[in-house]
Amino acid sequence: MKRRNFLRTSLVGLSSPLILAKSGNLKINKNNPVVLSTWDFGLAANEEAIKVLNNGGSSMDAAEKAARHAEADPKNNSVGIGGLPDEKGKVTLDACVMDSTGNAGSVAFLQNIKHPVSVARKVMDDTKHVMLVGEGARQFAVSNGFKETNLLTRKSEKEWKKWLKTRREMTPHETHDTISVLVQDAKGDLSGACTTSGWAYKMHGRVGDSPIIGSALFVDNEVGSAAATGLGEEVIKTVGSFLVVEMMRQGYSPEEACKEALKRVIKLHNGNPDFQIGYIAMRKDGKVGAACLKWSFDYALFKNNKNKLHKTEGMLNQF
Repeated sequence: MKRRNFLRTSLVGLSSPLILAKSGNLKINKNNPVVLSTWDFGLAANEEAIKVLNNGGSSMDAAEKAARHAEADPKNNSVGIGGLPDEKGKVTLDACVMDSTGNAGSVAFLQNIKHPVSVARKVMDDTKHVMLVGEGARQFAVSNGFKETNLLTRKSEKEWKKWLKTRREMTPHETHDTISVLVQDAKGDLSGACTTSGWAYKMHGRVGDSPIIGSALFVDNEVGSAAATGLGEEVIKTVGSFLVVEMMRQGYSPEEACKEALKRVIKLHNGNPDFQIGYIAMRKDGKVGAACLKWSFDYALFKNNKNKLHKTEGMLNQF
């Protein structure tokens, strides 16, 4: 079955030969898989991705497996089972995937399904659609063999009941560490995945950037890939990951591209945003980069057969 492809249109237009020439001159990284993911729990996720790649799996297979690892960890309170609930005590999950051909799938406001990233993959592979939400997404998952489970662990329920006593507004920086994963396989093909339980104690029905292609995740196999973490509302407003990839198309390095996208956010907030956004980016030649607004941001990188945790300082820290 043919699936809908996302249009690969540049912010500055496809008619610019100079810009396309810059990305077209990149040497493709082959036979040296790269995995890039957000936060410290990305280290274990990367290991799962590498197992897939070492067995000949595709970049999409590897990205999905990495995200599933985070979703299955009940100790991680921002992804999958064990995620902190919304204000009504419901754990609602969002996820998306995008592969090297430009195909994409996502789910939003999904309840009682442990692996939303795999449901998003199923949407991409087996339907003509890109996004399913809420009860429709749950029914689709169940009809395709996904088992329902209670995602609210005792620990998360205890934290929610404690929060109910004060209803203090939690910031995403306190409670929200989306895992985004970018992978380049031995063929040089790029894919990515993003999955989260979202902003802790959010309004019932809230959906952030994580299931939105172009915001939380974007992949252009000719140029590179990018993904986000942090306050989803602000990522959506600038179509962040798409913007990062387009900056790489114009010749920016992955790190510079991330910073340019963040400069848009800083400008929108008069130079002083009071929230966090972090971007990771991977270029077709295997080069990677990351940047964040403030404080600091950890990301895990597997490259040259080494899996290490890196830290980048916030752009606003220097001011």
